[in-house]
Amino acid sequence: MARIIAIANQKGGVGKTTTAVNLAASLANAPKRVLLVDLDSQGNATMGSGVDKRELAASTCDLLLGENSAADVRVQAAEGYDLLPGNIDLTAAEIQLMGESEREQRLKRALAPIRDEYDYILIDCPPALSLLTLNALAAADSVIVPMQCEYYALEGLSALVETIEALRTSLNPALEIEGVLRTMFDVRNNLANAVSAELTEHFGDRVFRTIVPRNVRLAEAPSHGQSIVGYDRASRGGVAYLGLAGEIIRRNNERNKAAKAVETV
Repeated sequence: MARIIAIANQKGGVGKTTTAVNLAASLANAPKRVLLVDLDSQGNATMGSGVDKRELAASTCDLLLGENSAADVRVQAAEGYDLLPGNIDLTAAEIQLMGESEREQRLKRALAPIRDEYDYILIDCPPALSLLTLNALAAADSVIVPMQCEYYALEGLSALVETIEALRTSLNPALEIEGVLRTMFDVRNNLANAVSAELTEHFGDRVFRTIVPRNVRLAEAPSHGQSIVGYDRASRGGVAYLGLAGEIIRRNNERNKAAKAVETV
């Protein structure tokens, strides 16, 4: 059964979509069976996967509204993972769902029939605590929080952690933080280094060892409809995301091993 990981931060511009696309490609390279879910109405994860969001037969909007199944909506990205594509129609879906009962559970129910087909399901969330983000967090086992090491970053992260804790009491008791990912990192920046050290002090092993640097090749890749793995895997950005995939796989293997040990006691 797939581990479902939401990639979320209430702050925009921290590398959520970059992480979603490049982690999906890196896990597929492992090789693992991967599904990427684009829940952002901007559709950037869709475009970054080499799929034209303007020419979709169906999207995650149709999935949430119950008009199409996940099996009908999904398409294959060029780099070996499957995609549930998103576009501007998600804005309308959010409005239409407002009056519906159990509206936060739509994505969880839609993914259930295909969950066993994958090792990992990644969800790219919009940059706000919207109904779409709540659907992602209700469906997820865990959350990756990308963040820049800059002023006010820790305050924003603490607010997100509080939100996740609140959701555990209502929507999803099993939800946990998969890890905090430092993105767009410039080792020459003294403030970034200070915030990184404080982050590690506060969150310990919940901070990924992998640090994603500022990298020109990483920034160029989406304009070619490719992940950094396909565009330039030897670049610093490529090495970072392949390393992140390795960290996640190791953590998941350790988690599964521990769970099996408990079952045999």
